[in-house]
Amino acid sequence: MLTRAIARYIRVSPRKTMKVIDIVRGLPVVKAEALLDMMDKKPTIYIKRLLKSAVDSADKRFSVSPADLYISLIQADKGPMLKRYRAMTMGRAGMIKHRTTHITLELERIIRPEKKVVDKDKVTAKKKAVKKPVVRKRKVK
Repeated sequence: MLTRAIARYIRVSPRKTMKVIDIVRGLPVVKAEALLDMMDKKPTIYIKRLLKSAVDSADKRFSVSPADLYISLIQADKGPMLKRYRAMTMGRAGMIKHRTTHITLELERIIRPEKKVVDKDKVTAKKKAVKKPVVRKRKVK
């Protein structure tokens, strides 16, 4: 975990948030931002804001550019519900639950394999040093 950002008490249900999160999970930050810009869902506003906060934190603390980061963990947990009542038929009161969400986002550095620098002198020396294998012939009975 390089950086972590948490958004709490967001007025969107966790189920709706999970649909957006599943698309973005594991992607590089640049691709995730592009996808979130194209989506037309309410949770994308909060996830973009959270992603931007985490990227700024990584840049400020570790001087890492957004191109070198990916979303290692993103999850939506249930927050407290706001309970309201609405008049229903036959004099009853029906409960309405306004659900809230806590979103946690962690960014990690992309691990890129380092290219090995090959020295040409060593390669030619190894080729000369390699002996051809000895082939033994079988005796025929």
